[in-house]
Order: sequence, then C-alpha cells, then structure tokens
Amino acid sequence: MTRRIAQLLTGLFLYGFAIAMMLRGGLGASPWDVLSQGVVLKTGLNFAIVTNIIGVLVLLLWIPLRQRPGVGTVMNVLLIGPSIEVGLWILPEPDGLWAQILLLASGLALLAVATGLYIGARFGPGPRDGLMMGIHRRTGLPIWAVRTSIEVTVLAIGWLLGGTVGLGTLAFALLIGPMVGVTLPLLRIPEAQVSEAIGRVDGPAPDEQQPKEWSAGHLGKSVSATRRGDGVQ
Repeated sequence: MTRRIAQLLTGLFLYGFAIAMMLRGGLGASPWDVLSQGVVLKTGLNFAIVTNIIGVLVLLLWIPLRQRPGVGTVMNVLLIGPSIEVGLWILPEPDGLWAQILLLASGLALLAVATGLYIGARFGPGPRDGLMMGIHRRTGLPIWAVRTSIEVTVLAIGWLLGGTVGLGTLAFALLIGPMVGVTLPLLRIPEAQVSEAIGRVDGPAPDEQQPKEWSAGHLGKSVSATRRGDGVQ
C-alpha cells in the first residue's frame, strides 16, 4: 500500500510537471486543449469552464464502458493543476527553438512515465486516461492504438472548431499512445499484489486461512468461498 500511494502521488506530480514543460516549450497545446479552444471559440464560454464540462462529458462516457472512478480519479483532479503551476514557476522560458524542442520531447517522455506510474498504482485513472483504459478493456485493442485514436479524433474535432494546432500538438497526438503502451505495462503493480494487500487488511494472513488457495490466481475465489461458507453476503 505504501508503494501504491507513493507511486500515485509521484505520478500525478510528474504528470502536471510534464504538462508545464510542454507549455513552456510553446510548440502547441495538447489535443484536448485544442478541443477546448475550439469550443470556446464557438460558444464564448470561459476556457476553464469548457475544460471542466468536457471532463464531465468524458466521465459520462465511462458508464457504457463500465469504468469506475477511484481515489486516483479524484486525486487527478486535485493535484495535477497545482503541479502544473509549480512546474511553470520553476521552469524558465526557453531560449531558442532547440530549447523548445528539448522541453517538448522531455515533457512528452515524462508524461508517458507519469501516466504509467499513477495508473499503474491501481487507484483509478483520470477522466481521459480512464476513457482510454475503458475502451482498451472493452475492445481488447492495444493501449497505444486506443490512446492514439482518441488523441487524433479529439485533435481533428478541435481543429475543425477552430483550435490552434502546432508541432507539439501533432507530436503529442501521434506519440503519446505508443509511449504509454510501453510505460504502463512496465510500471503497473501486479493485481495479485494489490489483492493480497487488501486480503491482509480485511482478514487473516494468507498462511492462516486456506494456504493453498491464497495464491495469486485464486485469491478472489478463495475470499468469495470463505464468505459464502460463513453466511456473509
């Protein structure tokens, strides 16, 4: 549990810092920000309000995908904004095109690692990453394909609505999917370890309760069988 919490908080802070790096690079907003820009141009609403509305709509898309929010979903909303502000306060303005490109590339790489860290902690993803995970589970498509499809679709809609597209925007849309497809499996905490930790909190230690059945593959079945046997629903 200590590792999961540390991984969640570290991942969320680095996620916001990575966004700050790309913003400082000044080579283009992310596809989701392009979408928000386009909606602002068409509606006249405040950018922050539009961003929040889009976030709510994305959460509604979780329902048919049977994707459920978790602690990580809430922490995503609470922590990423402040960490972006910290990053913008620390990072200086880049001096020249090469510095901008370096910030963009480094920020994109850090964002992929941060995504793998905080989702891999298994506390629940943020709204947009949750959409990616839900589609991945329901369709069986690779993470990189799902993420790239989402980003390209969002970018296209935002561009058609009048949002500004730059080099960084295209790089984000095309590269973040394959990069997350690499980092997420590497940084994901195995489900068996999470289930074992929960079992140790909720009941006797594994060696005190059906030792042979408290394996990684049969943990859930063992808990269910034990509860049925005790008459607990």
